[in-house]
Amino acid sequence: MTVLMLPEAFLDKMERLLGAESADFLASYHKERLYGLRVNSLKLKPSRFQELTKFRLEPVPWTETGFYYREEDRPGKHPHYHAGLYYIQEPSAMAPAELLDVRPGDRVLDLCAAPGGKTTQLAGKLQGTGVLVANDVHPDRVKALVKNIELSGVRNAVVLNENPDKLVEPFAGYFDKILVDAPCSGEGMFRKEEDMAKAWRPDWPGKYAAIQRILLRQAARMLRSGGRLVYSTCTFSPEENEAIIAEFLEAHPLFEVEPIPERSGWMPGRPDWLGEQGGRAAEVAGTAKLWPHRLEGEGHFVAVLRHRGQAAPEEAGARPFVTQAAAKAPRREGKRPAKAAAADPREALARFAAEQLAAAPYDAAGLVCRGEHVYAAPMGLPPLDGVRVIRPGWYLGSAAGQRFVPSHALAMGLRAEEALRTVTFTADDPRAVRYLKGETLMHAPDELRTAGEGVPAKGYCLVCIDGFPAGWAKWQDGLLKNEYPPGWRWT
Repeated sequence: MTVLMLPEAFLDKMERLLGAESADFLASYHKERLYGLRVNSLKLKPSRFQELTKFRLEPVPWTETGFYYREEDRPGKHPHYHAGLYYIQEPSAMAPAELLDVRPGDRVLDLCAAPGGKTTQLAGKLQGTGVLVANDVHPDRVKALVKNIELSGVRNAVVLNENPDKLVEPFAGYFDKILVDAPCSGEGMFRKEEDMAKAWRPDWPGKYAAIQRILLRQAARMLRSGGRLVYSTCTFSPEENEAIIAEFLEAHPLFEVEPIPERSGWMPGRPDWLGEQGGRAAEVAGTAKLWPHRLEGEGHFVAVLRHRGQAAPEEAGARPFVTQAAAKAPRREGKRPAKAAAADPREALARFAAEQLAAAPYDAAGLVCRGEHVYAAPMGLPPLDGVRVIRPGWYLGSAAGQRFVPSHALAMGLRAEEALRTVTFTADDPRAVRYLKGETLMHAPDELRTAGEGVPAKGYCLVCIDGFPAGWAKWQDGLLKNEYPPGWRWT
């Protein structure tokens, strides 16, 4: 084990804040870091995953879908990962989304969403209902966000790549739940990411606090009356944690801290670290600090904020998930004007669904076209003119003339029974890895499963691993022609 070199200014600061406890805190950096994964509840229950897997798992106490695993198990190099059955996530990072208390039917915003760990956790709680808006300001990080959403089989997400101030007006008072997992100085991740410890500077907490202050104000304007907002960081600095919350409460009298119940190893926030206390500073004792020397995980801070206003009758409670009304025809978007003779991509999709799917798990009224690309968009979104929309909904595929090419996102969002043709490999079958590497495979005809009699053997086939979709192939005469995307392939 290599010895982590911590910045001297950071050590001095933590010794000053923690006093006698700083020795135990420092000792935690000489221990091996911990590894976690979170079961994707859109695909299966944790109990079912435990039956399937050979990983040696121990439960994470603060979420029923989280588990510690051993480094040598290497879950990122397993077919179940490529089937989207779990997300590899640091255990403490599972806490903020858990505390947001998302319920089916909610309208939810993940404001700083990339790379998507917390977004996919929130999606699992929505169970395909409601609306999930995932935003990140960094274009490169949004690519990872989109990929993780698609890998997890999320059907009801809209992905934005925008500065949050552009979202305040269209989404004013729109969301039931908002997560602000704010960019921060990253002190809580030093054991996990040694490069962050090397790069850290004493002025970082102040620099990031200025950003966090703005983000929290913007998020508050997008929350409905009676809504719930979770603010979190992966740092220890009171400038970025307790001070941000105390200042926010002073400026927003309709908000209050909802005290976080005690959990093993979680410690309350420290109002005594704010110097002269006044106003509402004492309320930050209801926040939570996750310390690496007190629990099995890295460092985190979490605050749950509740808007004290009453929700309007039509806002209260869960909303059913419905897609966009047909009253307003979807616009065809894109840089190239549509040719007069071009086929409607929705018609190509309809033919594909009739020939290749046992059930179309989207409402035709919710289809949105952007050029030749077709998406199933959740209903009730405000107009997003001027907002950089990366994914207006579940990406279904694209039309090439009369032909429809299904997307990998469609395959990952389907259930096996929604496809007319399926082939299933077990995770320990070598053909599962060969498929994930992009190879064409030969099969006996009796390995193909069809949804009822009279289904032609030729056509798109959903390739599954232990019954869970992993991607498309084309089946003809026992040949499984691989359609797994090159950028996703097993390496």
